[in-house]
Amino acid sequence: MTVPPLHLRIAAGVEIVTLALLLANLLTAHHRTFSALLGPVHGCAYLLVVLGTLRLTVAGTPAKLLALIPGIGGLAAVRHITRRHITAADALTTGG
Repeated sequence: MTVPPLHLRIAAGVEIVTLALLLANLLTAHHRTFSALLGPVHGCAYLLVVLGTLRLTVAGTPAKLLALIPGIGGLAAVRHITRRHITAADALTTGG
């Protein structure tokens, strides 16, 4: 079974957490300093997810397209890659 690399899973987690924090800040106090710090972190995490998924040879076209969705795309791509390989491994072990 192949799982996505650790750096891709971390970047996907950072992407969704920073998005949630940015949206919470926007809906509550809207501190500009907080946004100025988290905005670039979120952007870098998004770029790492997209580029990491595009360079990953085991990622199919659906995973690469999912990675392009801002916010939740990283987690969706990681989940798709993981499920795809778990399903393939199950098919090999059961003979189907």
